[in-house]
Amino acid sequence: MAIEVRGLCKRYGETVAVDDLSCTVRPGRVTGFVGPNGAGKSTTLRLLLGLDTPDSGEALIGGRPYRALPDPLGTVGALLDCEALHPGRRARDHLLWLAHYSGLPARRVDLVLDRVGLTPAARKRTGGFSLGMRQRLGIAAALLGDPSVLVLDEPVNGLDPEGIQWIRGFLKSLAAEGRTVLISSHLMSELEDTADHLVVMGRGRLLADTDVGDLLDAVSGERVALRTSRRAEAMMILTGEGATVAMNGSDALAVTGLPAERVASLLGAEAVPFSELSRHRATLEEAYMELTAAAAEFTAPEREAS
Repeated sequence: MAIEVRGLCKRYGETVAVDDLSCTVRPGRVTGFVGPNGAGKSTTLRLLLGLDTPDSGEALIGGRPYRALPDPLGTVGALLDCEALHPGRRARDHLLWLAHYSGLPARRVDLVLDRVGLTPAARKRTGGFSLGMRQRLGIAAALLGDPSVLVLDEPVNGLDPEGIQWIRGFLKSLAAEGRTVLISSHLMSELEDTADHLVVMGRGRLLADTDVGDLLDAVSGERVALRTSRRAEAMMILTGEGATVAMNGSDALAVTGLPAERVASLLGAEAVPFSELSRHRATLEEAYMELTAAAAEFTAPEREAS
């Protein structure tokens, strides 16, 4: 079941939060939803989940607005604010209350507690939970209705290294089950190991809607990492052939504009030794910074989920 956003627009007074946004989030893969502060991510999620009304355009889940879904909890599970917990309520009781309110069987509670690894803490009061444990409980609540679509805002926030490793595999397993998984995050390093696809926003507009691999290939380009003890000579040779060469540490160079094979050939012809020569592979962080360089200067406030 896909998420489809078509020409979505939302303004708060003089602030344009979402500006003609169109994108599709498909099932069977993890889609990262990213952008600088003020990009419009939170507003978009609120519009998608029926918490705000668009000025124009539409956000559809399985071809319908959220408010028109016949079985919302069985269709969409969402985590927008893991802090929305009664501190005196036990974890299992919190989920039992949600299940009862939503008309779901109590057996779902134990199933989701087990799936997120909270069974040992089921009878503990949430006021004593760490941020990571609250995140897990919020994900458990999102899974109560066994939805085909998951919308998670910053699900890695507060998790320790073990929890981060768990969430990577967990999100991939949800997508492997054929679910649509949309995660909003500012941790590019985590998305690089988790997301299959990226939707990038800036200033309320779409900057990219692309597979992660395609984006990294495009940003990497013909960049070569070179390490040599004769840096000045190497720079002269390579720039003479039209390359752009930048220093990167005491004996390292970043070469743009020549493939690795050509760099090796040119240096070999002049007997310039090198200890390392490899095609530079951009990180998701580098790709993100390149995409959002202009948009990052935008500081208009963005309404946060409540």
